[in-house]
Amino acid sequence: MPVPPEVSGTMSHEAGPAGTRAGEPGGPPARALVVSAPGDVSLEPRDRPVPGPDEVLIRPAAVGLCGTDLDILAGRIDPAYVRYPLVLGHEWSGTVLAGGNGSLAPGTRVVAEGIVPCGHCGPCRAGQTNLCETYDEMGFTRDGAAAGYAVVGETLVHPLAGPVSMADGALVEPASVVYRGLSAISVKPGRRALVVGDGTVALLAVALLGLWSPAEIVMLGRRPAQAALAATAGTARFETDPGAAGGGYDLVVEAAGTTGAVLTALAAARRGGTVLLLGLPPHGATAALPVDDLVNNDLTIRASFGYTSDAWRDVVRLLNAGRLGLGFLVTHRFPLAEWEAALGTLRDPDPAAPRGKVLLTLDG
Repeated sequence: MPVPPEVSGTMSHEAGPAGTRAGEPGGPPARALVVSAPGDVSLEPRDRPVPGPDEVLIRPAAVGLCGTDLDILAGRIDPAYVRYPLVLGHEWSGTVLAGGNGSLAPGTRVVAEGIVPCGHCGPCRAGQTNLCETYDEMGFTRDGAAAGYAVVGETLVHPLAGPVSMADGALVEPASVVYRGLSAISVKPGRRALVVGDGTVALLAVALLGLWSPAEIVMLGRRPAQAALAATAGTARFETDPGAAGGGYDLVVEAAGTTGAVLTALAAARRGGTVLLLGLPPHGATAALPVDDLVNNDLTIRASFGYTSDAWRDVVRLLNAGRLGLGFLVTHRFPLAEWEAALGTLRDPDPAAPRGKVLLTLDG
């Protein structure tokens, strides 16, 4: 698969009095984007934390925003998967400042898994860290990385190779979600695939599907302005009409996160085909499924939640080896101080302009 062009990411540090850095002793506290409760979000000062044993202190550089962040702000997430108050930021990259056992030197550019598995329960021992019996995740049940500092367990931190941009790193989290789902269904080369949706997860699904050498990838989206991004990701066609997209697909990936998209995906699969559900509708959303068609068409339906540690490592390896490029998806960058504009762009995109990943760049 051709690797899309890289988008460089930069990071700067805000200096305090006498040359100190933000949040360090003698300097001003760093800022964090805090959701105190649904509908209540603001920048708040946060002191520099001290990493505990086997923890790493990281200065975030790039933080991606996604539709799930909007759901957190609106209170639409299942209460079992979110805990207020919290700092946003579950898609991110940064630079090591301190901590750890010495394997990660200060200045190392890294990404860190957000799901924090216990490592002891049955699912964890089976490699299903996404299903850990004690759900814990940055940006959901513990503070995320939209802040001057983040503290992460050392086993969850992965170095980035020199050519990998901070923008690429910030996309490892959603890419790992997609990669885990595709790996779980054992995609075979030469298949026809349809991706329903045109947001970041859908575009990543196209880019990652290319690793399996499909015969054709078609995207069924809603916004014509996304067509150029879809082509860069690897689509053969971009359609906004289900009739034009057609049916009979070996694999259909639902990545829109609506119940209507699920029904569209099921209808587009061939008999004996597979439907992968990656989108996450709001808590409690239901759909009336044509059960007789599902049975008569002998469909395989696979839902996939989050990512495993194995999937995360695989995506980082692909990035570090130059086999995957993700930064082309970043279309909008905002400094942390302009978080309101960033969320507004995410919530209400310009229908005439492409919108991929919305990124916050942190200045310390």
